[in-house]
Amino acid sequence: MRKTRFGTVAAMAAVAALALTSCGGSGGDADGDTIRIGIKFDQPGLGFKDGDNYTGFDVDVAKYVANELGYTDENIEWVSAPSANRETMLQNNQVDMIFATYSITDERNQVVDFAGPYFVAGQDLLVANDSDISGPEDLNGKTLCSVTGSTSAQKVKDAYAENTNLQELPGYAECVTQMSGGTIDAVTTDDIILAGLAAQPAYQGKFKVTGAPFTEENYGVGLPEGTDKCADINAAITKMIDSGAWEEALNANTEGTGYTPNPDTNPPTLGDSCA
Repeated sequence: MRKTRFGTVAAMAAVAALALTSCGGSGGDADGDTIRIGIKFDQPGLGFKDGDNYTGFDVDVAKYVANELGYTDENIEWVSAPSANRETMLQNNQVDMIFATYSITDERNQVVDFAGPYFVAGQDLLVANDSDISGPEDLNGKTLCSVTGSTSAQKVKDAYAENTNLQELPGYAECVTQMSGGTIDAVTTDDIILAGLAAQPAYQGKFKVTGAPFTEENYGVGLPEGTDKCADINAAITKMIDSGAWEEALNANTEGTGYTPNPDTNPPTLGDSCA
């Protein structure tokens, strides 16, 4: 178990160096000066890679937490964390933590740990502007797209419209592209993700978020099972919220999308242990 992978906020340099040396046998790429953080590379407004630049709300929260744990921005190694690979990446020591719209679920919590949540989203639908689909109940006989490894589309089929035709693609951009071509009727994932997609220049005026979220998705920080750093990470997130930096990051990354998070659940209230 990698109990000293992360630097602590108040640790003395010599002690931190000794602790990190003691866990050097984990075989990962990170050393005492580097932390590997998994994010999405294809979600505008949340986790997005543009050349050597990484932007989005997940990125901003990850940077804040990493800074509080003793890492500078330059010491962060950003790693692509597709939905289908997140548990495997944590189990195989490919990343130290994941900020990738990673909803906390009982099933996932059997194999990885979570700190947080740092945001509470709601599952919604993205449809064409002239679509008559207003909610998940309208999807019987329709084709619904989500990404491989996500739980979103199956939730719709199980709970709202059992005759929905599910289509899984590697990324939401592919879903939206196919919807542009008329082969898909709706895309489902969390409302904040859909808002970011709808606001992209190529899609403006073509699609709309139905605006009727039907779940609560608690975004957690994915961690290797057995970690002892949940309390430190939760303290960093709480500090970000209390300082106003959390709201500033959220506003900056959703500006122009028309998106308003649920004020009853955001900002979230955190404990001091793993979810």
